[in-house]
Amino acid sequence: MAPPPPIERFLAISCTNVGVGPGVDYRGTIVFDKYVQPTTTVTDYRTATTGITAAHLSSGKSLFDNVILYVLNCPTADAWTFSTIQNYVSNFFRGKVLVGHSLWNDLAVLGLPHPAVDTRDVALYQPFRNALRSPHQIIGLQTLAWQLMSRRCQEGQLNPVENARAALDLYRSDAEAWEASISKGNWPCALPPSTFSRCYL
Repeated sequence: MAPPPPIERFLAISCTNVGVGPGVDYRGTIVFDKYVQPTTTVTDYRTATTGITAAHLSSGKSLFDNVILYVLNCPTADAWTFSTIQNYVSNFFRGKVLVGHSLWNDLAVLGLPHPAVDTRDVALYQPFRNALRSPHQIIGLQTLAWQLMSRRCQEGQLNPVENARAALDLYRSDAEAWEASISKGNWPCALPPSTFSRCYL
C-alpha cells in the first residue's frame, strides 16, 4: 500500500464569485486570500450573501490581507487582475492535492484544470454520501458538516475561509480510509457533473 501524500501537498480551496480564495493548508492556516478585479461589469455583488461590495474589488482590502502579506510577502494589498490571479494560482496549485466541496465550481471560476487524482472533493466522496443515504446526490457543505461533524457553517454571509476549513476537516475526518482506498486503486468518489470535465486533467 502506497503512503498517503505528505500534508504539505494539501490545499483546501473555496471561491466566492466576484472574489477568489482562500487557500488554507492542511492545518487550516490561511495561505492565500485575495480579491480579484472583475473582468466584466458586476451587476449584482450579492452583498447580503457574499459580504462583497464594489469597494472590496477596487481597493482589494481583505480581512486577511495582513496575514497574507506576511505569508506571501505580497507587494500590494490591492485587488489583483484575473490574469495575475490565474497565473499565480496555477503555479500555487502545481503539485498540490486540492480539497474542497464541489471543486469543479472553483476550478471553473478560476479557468484552471487540475489532475483529478490530486483532488479530494467532499461533495463526491461516496462514503459521506452513503452515510447520509444519498448515494446519487451532491450534498451541500452545510449538511455534510452538520450531519457528519455536528458543526455549523455557512450561517449568514458565505465565508470562503470557513468553507475551505469545513471541507478540509471533513476530509481529515476520514483521510486514512480515503487514501487507503486510492492506494488500492479504488477511487472512492463519484464523478463530477460531465459539463465540468474540462476542469480535470
